Amino acid sequence: MDEEHIALYPFASEVSAYVENLRVSLESLLNSPAFRRSRVRGMERVMQSIEGEIEKPLIKDESWLLSETLSYPFAQILVACVDDQLFTKRYALKEAEAASKWLEKESTDFLLEFGEDFGIQAEAEELQFSMHFADYIRFSSSIREPIWKLTNRQLRSGMVVVTKKDFVRLLQEAIKERIEKSFPIPKIPSEVSSFCAPYVAEIKDKFEVHRKKFGTTDFGVVEPELFPPCISHALANVQGGVNLAHSMRFAMTSFLLSVGMSVDEILNLFNVSPDFDAEVTLYQIEHIAGATGNVYKPPACDTMRTYGNCIGKDRLCEKINHPLAYYEKKIYLKNKEKEMEKEKEEEKEKREEIEKEEEKEKQEEKEKKRKGKESRKREGKEEKERKNRNKRKEYNN
Repeated sequence: MDEEHIALYPFASEVSAYVENLRVSLESLLNSPAFRRSRVRGMERVMQSIEGEIEKPLIKDESWLLSETLSYPFAQILVACVDDQLFTKRYALKEAEAASKWLEKESTDFLLEFGEDFGIQAEAEELQFSMHFADYIRFSSSIREPIWKLTNRQLRSGMVVVTKKDFVRLLQEAIKERIEKSFPIPKIPSEVSSFCAPYVAEIKDKFEVHRKKFGTTDFGVVEPELFPPCISHALANVQGGVNLAHSMRFAMTSFLLSVGMSVDEILNLFNVSPDFDAEVTLYQIEHIAGATGNVYKPPACDTMRTYGNCIGKDRLCEKINHPLAYYEKKIYLKNKEKEMEKEKEEEKEKREEIEKEEEKEKQEEKEKKRKGKESRKREGKEEKERKNRNKRKEYNN
């Protein structure tokens, strides 16, 4: 991969070796004036991921290639310091979308080689790509449109046939997955966190302002324990084999789709219902998911109350007006708690480090006193011996 492609696709496997060969230390990346441009661009790509899309400037010169390449690891550090699951997912999505726009312009050979980096073995003939069905399922499972279902694709000897545009779309999912899996970064040094604190504060403020504008794909990993009481109650009934009223079934299904559950996952929830009909249920779920072109949103709390579906109302329910807002708030509170625990842990480590340093200083002072005492004792002994020698000389004389 040449330097231009390295700058455009900094998450490719071989880029880490390239960056390592640059011999740019983390300290230099954070503090050196020589890499100020990389830091500015790194912050820019993070902020752009919140505001809309990450824009990749047209290739300019060697200096640009370096700053663009190094801006990615700096952006990763910032995302890791923000440490918010929703934000991480948003950032990964926008990096992947930005890359896919450039991938659409790449040659067939480049796309095949690029796919190999993500474990995708594919072949190309004219304007079509063929890939193993297992790779296809892996990267298409998170795409909700019915056209991406394997049953709606051409399958030849275990290979799925797709267009170049669709192949690039699958590469986008592969990129998103790789970036998401690169977080969280296990142990961020306290000095790095301190340096990034002003950047992180600005990012968090911006993210909170835009949070409500984001689509439903930004909820991250589905966490049922954070569902609002009405949805938890409906789920418990479904899993207990109780038939739900049509209005509650619609509310639960549309909610689960909105927070990121797939059609197949929801279908499996209903298979214990007494009147379960796989074909009919699948049709209903796909209809709500947008198979007919209209994606249905879950009803607001007022509508839930109107149909008698507001069950188990708690304190948080009194402050929100939509089941999705409840779930979003719960995720925010959980992440906030996690952040506070992390800060406490860092503070504890800092205190322990200070105590260790103080103990070390005490021991050094103690050792210094001991050595001073021994030195004085030795000097006293030597002085005594000197006096005795002088007395003996006087006596002999």
